Amino acid sequence: MSRRIFVGVFEHEADVIEAAGASREHGFEFVDAYTPYAVHGLDRAMGLERSWLPWACLGLGAAGLGFATWLQFWTMTVAWPINVGGRPWNSLPAFVPVMFELTVLCAGVGVVITFVIARRLGPGRTPEIPNIRVTDDRFVLVLDAGASDPRVVRRVFEHCHAVTIEERDVEDRR
Repeated sequence: MSRRIFVGVFEHEADVIEAAGASREHGFEFVDAYTPYAVHGLDRAMGLERSWLPWACLGLGAAGLGFATWLQFWTMTVAWPINVGGRPWNSLPAFVPVMFELTVLCAGVGVVITFVIARRLGPGRTPEIPNIRVTDDRFVLVLDAGASDPRVVRRVFEHCHAVTIEERDVEDRR
């Protein structure tokens, strides 16, 4: 089954934010927005919810902290207790550098892996780039026209200074 989408290409980030806000007011469904760099405020204009990735990062970091603490405590008190400089075996201040490093490592690597899995960005996936200049200096907003009047979508994009407006039929892969 195919669906009809509209691709609006803009020169300035303010125009794509304005187009996203106007499209949201008209009730159009967003497929995606492509920008050469992060555009602050575009997520609010599109009405997107806050990402859950910071919570995943917190959880993965806490897991790394817990693992580092447990591993060092178990190693120094149970598996291989060594008296170093007269300090007690379970000296928490000595554990802090490894705890910090493992927290950062687990949080950083874990969030990257979580993001790749959640967005299905595995190997072999072909990128969907609606306009080749989006990687250089253009901003692209893709809308699902659905049952909307194409003239209304074009009017909204033209009002927001779209450089080009394309109507395409694509295979539905939802």
